[in-house]
Amino acid sequence: MAESVVGDDLWEEFHTVVNMTSAELEEWLLVEASGEHGEGLPEQDEADLGRHVVHILGKRRTDVTPDDVAIMQKVVDRVRSQRGVDLEPTAGQTAWRHRLMRIGHDPLKPA
Repeated sequence: MAESVVGDDLWEEFHTVVNMTSAELEEWLLVEASGEHGEGLPEQDEADLGRHVVHILGKRRTDVTPDDVAIMQKVVDRVRSQRGVDLEPTAGQTAWRHRLMRIGHDPLKPA
């Protein structure tokens, strides 16, 4: 059996903060790219990060690479810096919600 490069804590934390499914995130990224929400083009870094998240969500834990681990940590850090420890559903500014959704976290969705 292959050894996983991602630790238990990060694996669990990533799958806690990323509360959108890969299908939901993919759909959201397509909607954002089409400009359907009138905000113009999303920040490229967030959109790229979101595509990586979709890719990671489709992997088994043993298939995660060191690059994936770095992305997972970046997503966890970004969500936690904007949400804190409490991930209870929270309404906020639309742009803030959309930025978080680009990386797989919908602040209005129950954890």
